[in-house]
Amino acid sequence: MKKITTLLSLIFVLLAACSSPQQETANDYAAYVNPFIGTDFTGNTYPGAQLPFGMVQLSPDNGLPGWDRISGYFYPDSTIAGFSHTHLSGTGAGDLYDVSFMPVTLPYKEAEAPLGIYSKFSHKEESATAGYYQVRLKDYGINVELTATERCGIQRYTFPKAESAVFLDLKKAMNWDATSDSRIEVIDSVTIQGYRFSEGWARGQRIYFRTRFSKPFAAVHIDTTAILKEKQRIGTAYVARFDFPTTEGEQLLVNTAISGVSMEGAAKNLQAEVPDNDFDKYRTAARERWNKELGKIEVQGGNTEDKVNFYTALYHSMLAPTIYGDVDGAYYGPDKQTHQANGWTNYSTFSLWDTYRAAHPLFTYTQPERVNDMVESFLAFYDQNGRLPVWNFQASETDMMIGYHAVPVIADAYLKGIGHFDAKRALAACVATANIDSYRGIGEYKKLGYIPYNREDSYNSEPWSLSKTLEYAFDDYCIALMADRMGEKETAATFYQRASNYKNVYNPATSFMQPRDDKGTFITPFKADDYTPHICESNGWQYFWSVQQDIDGLIGLVGGKDRFAQKLDSMFTYHPTEKDELPIFSTGMIGQYAHGNEPGHHVIYLYNTVDQPWKTQKYAAQVMHELYRNTPDGLCGNEDCGQMSAWYVFSAMGFYPVNPVGGEYQIGTPLFPEMHMKLANGKTFTVLAPKVSRENIYIQSVKMNGEPYRKSYITHDQIMSGATFEFEMGNQPGPVWYN
Repeated sequence: MKKITTLLSLIFVLLAACSSPQQETANDYAAYVNPFIGTDFTGNTYPGAQLPFGMVQLSPDNGLPGWDRISGYFYPDSTIAGFSHTHLSGTGAGDLYDVSFMPVTLPYKEAEAPLGIYSKFSHKEESATAGYYQVRLKDYGINVELTATERCGIQRYTFPKAESAVFLDLKKAMNWDATSDSRIEVIDSVTIQGYRFSEGWARGQRIYFRTRFSKPFAAVHIDTTAILKEKQRIGTAYVARFDFPTTEGEQLLVNTAISGVSMEGAAKNLQAEVPDNDFDKYRTAARERWNKELGKIEVQGGNTEDKVNFYTALYHSMLAPTIYGDVDGAYYGPDKQTHQANGWTNYSTFSLWDTYRAAHPLFTYTQPERVNDMVESFLAFYDQNGRLPVWNFQASETDMMIGYHAVPVIADAYLKGIGHFDAKRALAACVATANIDSYRGIGEYKKLGYIPYNREDSYNSEPWSLSKTLEYAFDDYCIALMADRMGEKETAATFYQRASNYKNVYNPATSFMQPRDDKGTFITPFKADDYTPHICESNGWQYFWSVQQDIDGLIGLVGGKDRFAQKLDSMFTYHPTEKDELPIFSTGMIGQYAHGNEPGHHVIYLYNTVDQPWKTQKYAAQVMHELYRNTPDGLCGNEDCGQMSAWYVFSAMGFYPVNPVGGEYQIGTPLFPEMHMKLANGKTFTVLAPKVSRENIYIQSVKMNGEPYRKSYITHDQIMSGATFEFEMGNQPGPVWYN
């Protein structure tokens, strides 16, 4: 047995080595994806198997609760207690972990709750790439492999000779999640179905499933426990054990489809997507799907580490939003009814406070067909919930974070001519959402031109008055821009006026955005580096720049370009002291700039507006090289459903959407000598920087299509035309090349 175990260990090492980028073909972009990036420190990512935007996120769970384990998996841990089918990517909020399977040999190991049945594992016997995960459960000698289709998870267990079993635990819940009801039904000796209902961050979650084993189970044992709430039974928790006597090397496939609609819907999904017991078939298909999507942006040159960081970031940007509907178009809505998507696919898991900044603008180039469906999903959500989503998933509005940031996603799609959604219907939904006076201070925002801090308790007992004012003003600008383009001049005028509300919270005495009371008095005392209840997950330094719609106006408020440049310099050089206790979201700090949180993601690029582009280049390069690394702790903050990674993808290409709906992308510094973005219109947008390196980060001159270029930004039209931009790079700041 010892020789066999040693041989198996060698095989696992060889399998892991096979995923090394150096040994893969040039077009195998998935070979550069390292799903372990972000599984340590504050990234909160998971390493499991998923297709692009897939409804299933099949991934290991360490089995213990805690903020570090929000995604179910934390790299420093050494236990695995199950493989569940739903996870959130880097949200900092713990929910899901639905339909958890765990293979064991008898007798199995069980610890006190909350860990329960578990096994030890080692990272030396673990590997992952896009669409595939593998680990050896040390206590049982079982090798586990995971892959996925859009709505199904496929597990392959390789057993030793033993009395083996597979647990299905619908009772197990972690972090914010709690089972409210469940069921397991045995259909035949290889097929089961059921559901798990739960309450958590998203309320009223419903996951139905259908599972097919690749061989009959010898016996099934089902235990049930009453679920009580306030001493009243509200449901039943099911745990089942399926026995499989196994020979050495025997393999078992566990194929599971999920649905938000019904067990019948899950059965349809399973039949449509995983009709065969063929793990390698689906693993190969998953890799092909990832290569197709990752290959839409091709980078050449540079070093392997940079390519791993780039393609992992591109991979992370496509883990959310997620498909939320069955193969026949049926989906569960926020009104708790079943609906039908005809001609489009329903999506969920929208972390919009984060992703409107760069992730959704990235999709307009890499996923235009999905952009249309995401907008359709917003509009359906509006019809069923009475307002556009803020942060929704699993047919529930969590209302996490602030703003009504479905608006910039809709406006950007319309302004770029993407999709076939009804623009008039979309504009009406935007306007109606922005005019719900009873929602989160909107009424007072409309009346006073800002949200007063001393009235925060009067709506939803919620703080963040200053941040809401700034976020609403940006969203209002997006509505104005869309209405203007559509010829709705009266609506445009109203919302252009509202878009200037940011000026109402600027205090010239302090030169910062500052909370005001309902009498118009600015709050005192005020320190810009304090983290207060009036500013959302940030301080006064970090939220000052949240005027993406009118940077020129912001420059005017502070007294001109020179003063603005000085303020930018202070932002990056005014460092917290060792005595300062920073909150968990202030990570990736450069002075007061916190790259680990989203509100400041555009700030580095503002140096272009004051004719000091070399500072944009300096700080963009610093962040790319120092705060994104090919290690488990290689993300400096929450991944936040792709926004952290989308920043890197844009920045590595050499430009970034400071104003996500403006159609202009401020030039930074490219990471690779050559980049090609393949567009849906058949054209290819190219960025060339032959001499770029870790030292040569400074732009000396720019050409477009071989001619000198005199702007600090690239436009949407230039990208879609398949233009070629060429950057001459050097190791010292170059001249200002633009007018």
